[in-house]
Amino acid sequence: MADLFDIDETAYVNDLAKRIKAYQDAYYNGAGVISDAEFDALWDELKVRDPQNPLLQRVGADSGAFAKRAHIMPMGSQEKAADPEQFLAWTKNHRYDEYLVEYKLDGASLELQYVHGELACAVTRGDGSVGDDITANAKKMQGVQAALFNEDGTKSDFTGGVRGEVIMPRSVHRQHYADKANCRNAANGLMRRKDGAGCEHLVLMTYDALATEGESPFSDEEEKICWLRRMGFKTTELKICASEQDVIAYRAEVMETRGQLDYDIDGLVIKERAINREDSLRTRPDRQIAFKFSLEEAVSTLRAVEWSESGATYTPVAIFDEVQLNGTTVQRASLANPDTIRRLGVKIGSRVVVVKRGEIIPKIESVLPEEAGQVTGAIPVPTTCAVCATALVDDGTRLFCPNKSCPKRILHQLLKWVAVIDIRDLGETLITALFKNGRVRAISDLYTLTADELKPYFLNEENADKKDSLGAQKVCDSIQAHRTVPLSAFVAGFDIEGIGETMVQKLVDAGLNTLELLLAAPAEKIASVYGFADITARTLVAGLQEHAAEMRALAAQTIRLEEGGAAGALAGMSFCFTGELRTMKRADAEALVRKAGGNCKSSVTKDLSYLVTNDTTSGSGKNKKAAAFGIPIIDEDAFLRLVNA
Repeated sequence: MADLFDIDETAYVNDLAKRIKAYQDAYYNGAGVISDAEFDALWDELKVRDPQNPLLQRVGADSGAFAKRAHIMPMGSQEKAADPEQFLAWTKNHRYDEYLVEYKLDGASLELQYVHGELACAVTRGDGSVGDDITANAKKMQGVQAALFNEDGTKSDFTGGVRGEVIMPRSVHRQHYADKANCRNAANGLMRRKDGAGCEHLVLMTYDALATEGESPFSDEEEKICWLRRMGFKTTELKICASEQDVIAYRAEVMETRGQLDYDIDGLVIKERAINREDSLRTRPDRQIAFKFSLEEAVSTLRAVEWSESGATYTPVAIFDEVQLNGTTVQRASLANPDTIRRLGVKIGSRVVVVKRGEIIPKIESVLPEEAGQVTGAIPVPTTCAVCATALVDDGTRLFCPNKSCPKRILHQLLKWVAVIDIRDLGETLITALFKNGRVRAISDLYTLTADELKPYFLNEENADKKDSLGAQKVCDSIQAHRTVPLSAFVAGFDIEGIGETMVQKLVDAGLNTLELLLAAPAEKIASVYGFADITARTLVAGLQEHAAEMRALAAQTIRLEEGGAAGALAGMSFCFTGELRTMKRADAEALVRKAGGNCKSSVTKDLSYLVTNDTTSGSGKNKKAAAFGIPIIDEDAFLRLVNA
């Protein structure tokens, strides 16, 4: 039986390697047929079953359509981490004083070879050592420099290689190549055309260089990026992180904002500052790692669209035939807003591509062309508010009820305020009851509640004769304990569409650190702050104008507003504690956070900075949710190091 098992295992491994090779060759020649996630799963399985398999040291294959040329810099594959746990496992053997982090571009690799500052040739990735010479095509691409010049205008004497990624901007893909599956496949196809047609639509973004003669013009990785920029090359974002946790936090931030980029990225590349020439010559360098975003996609058929009502906003949610993403069954995905529906051209009955890019909620990314006989129909869009019957406003980025007095809007704002300010003892059921009987109709009303008024909500027939209610008094005490509010939480609590504490804190850190400065800021100024785009900026300005009078009154009469930006080691950070702590009570830990300028939350939300637990590998709900959001999970010792930093 053992011999039979060995034979079966060998046959399976051979078949697995054969499939991986076919997918790999297709990928490097512009016709990728499976997703990154599916390929990574096969690759990882081969590493487990046959760690010494020669395929694991191989890169790709060429089409044979161009002359061949050897690389100056080997184009090997990178080690990868698919989640924070895998990244931290890698860092145990790679402790750096600082981590240099760049975007991992999702395109096609290209090496430019220069002789005394003149472009000699451009070579594709090929098998990692030899690639196609596509110099004529490369010269048509944006970002490719035919000659290199110093800042004083003199010709550079650089001889060596410059490595980059050929990408197709999303805007170009939408306008000219929407029939292609994605930007990467479109770029791969164009750069290998014999006639070079369409190469002018491609962009080269660089990230590496090596001098083969004379003195190197840079001494470390940061200087390398600066030199590339001085030579006129386009480069990716460079972030310098002081710790592993900073890298994880930055990854989460990029995952949230990468949709605003005009090009695709599928992760981050983590390096040390020092240039390690020996390591870079390896087929699979050890001193750097690709910290990837998860990506899975599937094709399904849209069957219906529900309009989720949250406060004033009506959000379209797609209902489609079940698909499997990241090991879970998925049947619903966000369509974001009316503009998304129009941009995609999605209809009931459309075949749609559903993706889950490391986030909790899947989304519809694209619509496949209709086939002969396919039956489709327009998506019904609500026209009036279901509560107050006011005509809904469709401004493209959202569909909403404009009636400020709409009961649904007011109740949602109250619930949002209590959640953001973290008044834990004031639950949704009690807030809703107080709203329905007219006692609470504005945020300021919450702070006028008394224990006597709340007592009936905590008494039933069995204890109706009691004079006091501990529950009522507890709620009152909790409300009064939350009269001091940071500016970021104050603004976020007003339930402005898409604006949370983290977003407001970015504005505070950028100098808009008082309520009046925020209220006076034009959309252009807000849009200039990192993390904001024009649409988000306009939405915030409109929301601030709508609530300005109530905000000023609340700050003047009811709330002590903490302005000027919180000071301390934890300024701008938020923490959630779960499980038992060893050295202190949870209340004491939360007091430390507030004293150091941070804030505490009772649950895991998308904008949380850290989840603190002494059981970081637990399968608890909070741990799973934090991992799904890409939120760092740290233990008590790591928390104390942050406090004392």
